[in-house]
Amino acid sequence: MELRNFDMEAQQKAREDNGGNSEGRFHVTESYDNNKENTSSIKLEGILTKKASIGGWKWASLLLANQGLATLAFFGVGVNLVLFLTRVLEQGNASAANNVSKWTGTVYLCSLIGAFLSDSYWGRYLTCTIFQLIFVLGLVLLSVTSGVFLITPDGCGDGKLPCMPASPIGVAIFYLSIYLIAFGYGGHQPTIATLGADQFDEANPKEKNSKAAFFCYFYFALNVGSLFSNTILVYYEDTGKWTLGFLVSTGSATVALLLFLAGTKKYRYVKPCGNPLPRIAQVFVATARKWDVVPAKEGDLYELEGSESAIKGTRKIRHSNEFICLDKAATIVESDVSSPTNPWRLCTVSQVEEAKCVLKMIPVWLCTIIYSVVFTQMASLFVEQGDVMNSMIGRFHLPAASMSAFDICSVLICTGIYRQILVPLAGRLTGNLKGLTELQRMGIGLVIGMLAMLAAGTTEIARLRHVVPGEKSSSLSIFWQVPQYMLVGASEVFMYVGQLEFFSEQAPDGIKSFGSSLCMASISLGNYVSSMLVNMVTRITARGDKPGWIPEDLNTGHMDRFYFLIAALTAFDFMIYLFCAKWYTSINLETEEDNRGVDRGHQEEEVLARP
Repeated sequence: MELRNFDMEAQQKAREDNGGNSEGRFHVTESYDNNKENTSSIKLEGILTKKASIGGWKWASLLLANQGLATLAFFGVGVNLVLFLTRVLEQGNASAANNVSKWTGTVYLCSLIGAFLSDSYWGRYLTCTIFQLIFVLGLVLLSVTSGVFLITPDGCGDGKLPCMPASPIGVAIFYLSIYLIAFGYGGHQPTIATLGADQFDEANPKEKNSKAAFFCYFYFALNVGSLFSNTILVYYEDTGKWTLGFLVSTGSATVALLLFLAGTKKYRYVKPCGNPLPRIAQVFVATARKWDVVPAKEGDLYELEGSESAIKGTRKIRHSNEFICLDKAATIVESDVSSPTNPWRLCTVSQVEEAKCVLKMIPVWLCTIIYSVVFTQMASLFVEQGDVMNSMIGRFHLPAASMSAFDICSVLICTGIYRQILVPLAGRLTGNLKGLTELQRMGIGLVIGMLAMLAAGTTEIARLRHVVPGEKSSSLSIFWQVPQYMLVGASEVFMYVGQLEFFSEQAPDGIKSFGSSLCMASISLGNYVSSMLVNMVTRITARGDKPGWIPEDLNTGHMDRFYFLIAALTAFDFMIYLFCAKWYTSINLETEEDNRGVDRGHQEEEVLARP
C-alpha cells in the first residue's frame, strides 16, 4: 500500500513537472481508411472533435521543395567558395581549403543548436522559420558585400583578371555574411528533416513506409537543388559574375521560405518535450548518488504507470540490458519511499533509457566522421585538383567546381536504383521490408567512400605524369575525375540517407531533431578533421626545401599520397564500425496498444476493488 501511494504521488509530481496539464492536455488520435484521406481528431477533456486533414505527402512535398531551393541557395555559395577565396581574396591553396573546411564544419555544427532549440523550446516549425530568416539575411548581405566591396573591377575573379585588394571592412562583412549563412542553413537542416518525418504517423503501416521513403526523397531533393548550383551557377561565378550567382541564391532562399510558410496551417506539429540536457544529467547524477546500490531487476525498476511519462509528449521506452549500471538511477531505495520523489535521485525507466540511447548511438556516430572527411574533399581538394587539369571542351571552359554535377547525378541515379531495384530484391532475400538495414547501408557507404579516395589518388598520379613543363595545369582531361565523383555520390546514398533514417528512428521522441542533427554534426567534424589533416600533412611534409604534399603549385606536390592516407584511415575506421554495428541494439518503444492494455488493467483492478 505504501509503494502504491508512493507511485501515485510520483505520477502526480510528474504531471506537475510537465506543466500541470495532465487533464487539460490535447490527445491527438488518428483514424485511417484505405479509401479515404487521413483525418485527425482532437480529444480535449472528454470531448471528441473533428479537424481538417493534416500532414501526409501533400504537405511533406512543400518541405521537399523547400529543401531543394534552400540547398540550391546554399551550394550557390559553398561549392565555389574555395575559388572565391583564392581568386578574389588571393588566399593560398592550403589556406583556402582549410577555410572552406572550417566554414562547412561550422554549417553543420550549427545543426546541433537548431536541433536543441527545436526539441526543447521552439518546436520544429518556429525553429525552421527563424533560421531560414537568418539564412536569407546572410545571403542578402553577401550579395551586397560582393558587389560593393570585393568584385572590383567588374568581372574580376575569373582566373584571368585579378581583383583589387579587398578592404578590411569588406573582408569583415564578407566573413560575417558567410557565417550567417552557415548559422541559418545549419540550424534549419535537421529541423526541416524531422518536421517532414512528423507528417507521417508511425501508427499507420502505410504512413510508416512513407516516412522511410521520405528520407530518401529528402536527400534526392537536396541533390536536385544542388545540381543547378553546381552547373549553371558555378559557370557564371567561374566567369567572374560572382554577384549574379549570389543574387540568384538569395532569390532561391526567399522562395523556399515563402513555400515553407504556405503550409503553416496544414502541417502536423509535435510539441517540444523540454530541455533534454537536465533529463540526461539527472540519470548520471542519480546513478552517482547510488553508486553502491545493486541495480534492481527489470520488473522492480521505477516507472510511471499507464500512459503517463516523465518526459511529456513521448512514448515510453522499454528496458534494455546495455549500460546496466545506469539502472541504479531507477532503482528504488528506502530514502525514495520515505520522501517526495526527486528526479536527481530517482528517474523513470524511460528517462534512463533515453540516456542509454544517446550513449549507444555515439560509437556509431563517431565512425561516420572519417567518411565525412572523404565527402568534404569534393568542396576543396577535388576542386583545386580539377582547376589544374585540362578543362577545355573545344572552346568552352568547364569550371572545376561543376564536376560535382557528376556526384549529384550519381546520387540521383543510385537513389532510383536503390528504391526501385535494390530494396525489393534485398527485401526478398533478407525478409526486411527496407531491403538493407540502416547500419548495413552505412557500412557499404564507408567501403565505397574508400574506393572514391583510391580513385582520386590514381587520378592525381596520372595528372602529375601529364604536367606541361612551365605551365600551371596538366594536359590530362578533367573528366578523369568522373569516377571519384561518381563513387562519392554512390556512397552518399548509402551513408547519408542511412544516417538520416538511423538517427531519426533510434533517437527517443524527446530528441528527434537531435538525432537528425547527428548526421550534420558528423559532416561538421569531418570538415574539422580534414582541416587538421591538411595542417598536419603540410607541417610534416613541407620541411626544409621540400614543397610538401599540398603546396601552392600542385604540380610539385603529391596530393595523391594525401588521398591514399584518407583511404587507409577509412579502411581502419570500417573495421571499428563493424564491431560497433554488431554491438548495437535498437530502441524498443512501447506502443499505444501496450498503454491501452495497461490502462484497462488498472480500470479492472479499480472495479474489483470497489465495495
